[in-house]
Amino acid sequence: MNFVLPIRIAQLILALLVLGTSAYVASSYNHSPSEINFLVFTSIWTLLALIYLSLTSWKLERFAHPWIICGVESLTMLFWFAGFIAAAVFLGDLTTCAGKACGSAKAATVFAAFEWVLFAVTTALAVMAVLGRGRSTKAAPNTMGA
Repeated sequence: MNFVLPIRIAQLILALLVLGTSAYVASSYNHSPSEINFLVFTSIWTLLALIYLSLTSWKLERFAHPWIICGVESLTMLFWFAGFIAAAVFLGDLTTCAGKACGSAKAATVFAAFEWVLFAVTTALAVMAVLGRGRSTKAAPNTMGA
């Protein structure tokens, strides 16, 4: 059974949750913090990466090079790690944190941490497929998506 599809669905849902909550926080500030802006960027990047990863594993296998898939997975995982760490540090340095925007920022940070974990799993699967420790490297693109 291919368990990557439920992970991809969870990644999509979490990316949309982080996008919504961090965009709300960004709209609450006159000059939104760069940490929150980075979460917005990472969410949009993830949506684009998921489109690529899903399409290349289902319909466009000729565009699915195992090393490119590994690179997209790794870069996205690093973005989520940097994003949730930066947001957590930002929230930890605030002297007062109250209201809906603060609660949304905390929620975005927690969702981002879970997103990082999911991308760490799929990145590990991609690396194992490229190195031949998962399924055969010829079938590597199909192990990334559906």
